[in-house]
Amino acid sequence: MKDFFLVKYAPEILQHTLEHLFLVGVAISIAIIVGIPLGIFITRKKQLRQPILGFVNVLQTIPSLALFGLLIPVPVIGGVGAIPAIVALTLYSLLPIIRNTYTGIISVDPAIREAGRGMGMTDRQLLFQVEIPLAMAVILAGVRVATVIAIGIATIAAAIGAGGLGVFIFRGIAIVNNQLILAGAVPAAAIALLADSLIGWLEKKLKVEN
Repeated sequence: MKDFFLVKYAPEILQHTLEHLFLVGVAISIAIIVGIPLGIFITRKKQLRQPILGFVNVLQTIPSLALFGLLIPVPVIGGVGAIPAIVALTLYSLLPIIRNTYTGIISVDPAIREAGRGMGMTDRQLLFQVEIPLAMAVILAGVRVATVIAIGIATIAAAIGAGGLGVFIFRGIAIVNNQLILAGAVPAAAIALLADSLIGWLEKKLKVEN
């Protein structure tokens, strides 16, 4: 049965898999670009830690379908299609990246920081040459969690016309067709497992090197 539906819907599966990867790839890239600097920022401005983490925590509590719907009337980033889907996925991906970046950096041994300062390193040098390299495995763990979450939530993007593997799932639910549901669910699960394994491998490699 599994082989049957994968073969039967192969061209569509490939098309929607590429759409899915595009949505997740762009969203995670933006979340990394925004989230890591924010995580670093709150290690230096600790009074802003609670407001920033509180905001992204609140975003996580909003049901995904509701967030997609709330973005529809928003100018520029709203409407239907890929843009609001990417915005929603980015917002959901921020929390683990920001939190792990913050946790990784503040967990660096204070003695190592003091040794760096004793060598005359500036705060910027200490950050880029000591803290970030030592925290990279923890930061990657946040990226890993964010990626897996985004792959799952991206299936809902089909509800606002953004494509992806959720197209099969929604279509299958509408006509009560398990093969269509599996045609979306199985590739999405496979992508999530593959991404988790690859990032997990990088994470372990960095831990060993450090």
